[in-house]
Amino acid sequence: MTADILGPAGRPDPDRAVETVFRIESPRIIAGVARIVRDVGIAEELAQDALVAALEQWPRDGVPDNPGAWLMTAARHRAIDLVRRRERYARKLAEMGRDLETSAPHGYRRGDGYGYVDEPADPDGIDDDLLRLVFTACHPVLSAEARVALTLRLLGGLTTAEIARACLVPEKTVAQRIVRAKRTLAAKGVPFEVPYGPERAARLGSVLEVIYLIFNEGYAATAGDDWLRPALCEDALRLVRVLAGLMPEEPEVHGLAALLELQASRSAARVGPAGEPVLLAEQNRARWNRVLIRRGFAALDRAEAVAAAGAGGAGGVGGVPGPYVLQAAVAACHAHAATYEETDWGRIATLYGLLAVRAPSPVVELNRAVAVSMAEGPGAGLVLVDALVDEPALRDYHLLPSVRGDLLARLGRTGEAAAEFERAASLARNGSERGFLLARAERCAAGTV
Repeated sequence: MTADILGPAGRPDPDRAVETVFRIESPRIIAGVARIVRDVGIAEELAQDALVAALEQWPRDGVPDNPGAWLMTAARHRAIDLVRRRERYARKLAEMGRDLETSAPHGYRRGDGYGYVDEPADPDGIDDDLLRLVFTACHPVLSAEARVALTLRLLGGLTTAEIARACLVPEKTVAQRIVRAKRTLAAKGVPFEVPYGPERAARLGSVLEVIYLIFNEGYAATAGDDWLRPALCEDALRLVRVLAGLMPEEPEVHGLAALLELQASRSAARVGPAGEPVLLAEQNRARWNRVLIRRGFAALDRAEAVAAAGAGGAGGVGGVPGPYVLQAAVAACHAHAATYEETDWGRIATLYGLLAVRAPSPVVELNRAVAVSMAEGPGAGLVLVDALVDEPALRDYHLLPSVRGDLLARLGRTGEAAAEFERAASLARNGSERGFLLARAERCAAGTV
């Protein structure tokens, strides 16, 4: 981070320091303040107030040795002042004051709780607060779109404009989602806490789903012209790595981490020179990121070890691993194969069969059909795909006709395949993917597949 805050003369640049430090530390600052005010909306406002104070004071007084702790102290100071000004919090403030006296984190003077001390904040206390923020931002009371926007805002540190670009919606729409999400959390009285027992297992699913949605949108964009949005993948990876550190005994957290690491390892090989999609069979595996693959294998090993030890509430049911662990195992099969031809499609089909038991859905069945077609032949896969043609959830899902077109092409039924690829292209909202599908339709129509 030091290089990011240095100016041309090699000295810390106050403006760059404020922007860089706040981007990195804002989730922890918001989390720490939210523990005091019990409202993520107010916590974000107080964190922004601390940012304004830094912009005013650091150019004049210089960048502090520990800028993150400075910002945290400034935000906490404002939070406590706010609580003191509210008469209805008088009794709560008295209790809070005693707690702060006896358990103030490192980095803050005991006494009034406001003074800055040049030493790092207590990571354990902050991590507890950060975990609370994760579960609050991803609360099921919010819509999936609102959870994604609020998570990117509070935990990803993205601006409203950046989230709008990432989600391909107007900035005003994102701003409204975030405001409504904060109001909903306050109106519903959602507690700023980490749930336990069955509620924790249920809520964890929502947290993992949000991170998974963010990654998937970056890995295969649903709309726009770009096939990949690397920044979104990086945001999701950062979030799941933090979550894995905060919840080391949850196998599904490690499972999701493994899945995202392994999927991200293929990113560079998934696009061609013009940004066009490159199918798995045609990817140059030398371009797969071996560091991310090793990280993925290690996370999958942790997930399986934790599940085997019986720890965690979302690891498996009836001996079947959780859905993210199973999907990570599928990704690991691809990563282990030196070439496409060496892929263990039989194991992948088995894993999708287990996933269909653990988390049944038409999309899982479609993926299982692809695996079966590779293990047993395109005819066997087509039987499974045809059983999904009338599935309401897949009516406008472009990958259904895309997969069917591929199977028909492999069976030599190129005319039918061309029609399926044309239908898939008409349903696709991503420009790069639409062009790719139309090109396949043309090749099938010409009989050159």
